Amino acid sequence: MTGKRGRGRTESPFEPRRRARRRALQALYQWQLNDDTAASIIAQFVEEQNFDGVDQDYFEVLVREVVGRRDELDQAVAPYVKRSDVGIDQMERAVLRLGACELMFHPETPYRVVIDEAVELAHRFGAEQAHTFINGVLDRLAAETRSLERQVEQAGE
Repeated sequence: MTGKRGRGRTESPFEPRRRARRRALQALYQWQLNDDTAASIIAQFVEEQNFDGVDQDYFEVLVREVVGRRDELDQAVAPYVKRSDVGIDQMERAVLRLGACELMFHPETPYRVVIDEAVELAHRFGAEQAHTFINGVLDRLAAETRSLERQVEQAGE
């Protein structure tokens, strides 16, 4: 879905997925605060948000997976979190869960893309140094969950 956007710039073919992640992060943040169902959060976002140029299917998949696999995702990142659970704010928790979900269940997305996107979300929506924290945790998780992909990449360098 490539097209013109603003001053003659061509939109990246990856932009719909990037927007889906952004919407999913916002939905997950709201879910964490309200503990609503995935279906309810998705319905509310689809009704209230502009989904033009958003990969809505991917948005829905991410929200459903994170909500449905919350405990599994939290357990996966726990060994790499050096601060107490209380020290992770709600936005950081949402970014970690989203990034962990993509690393663990979406091998079609390169691990570097997952980490870069999560870091960008943390930089944009998180606390001042949240992006550094997110990068460290997800990089260590990727070493475990995407070890073969990392080895192939390193062999090619």
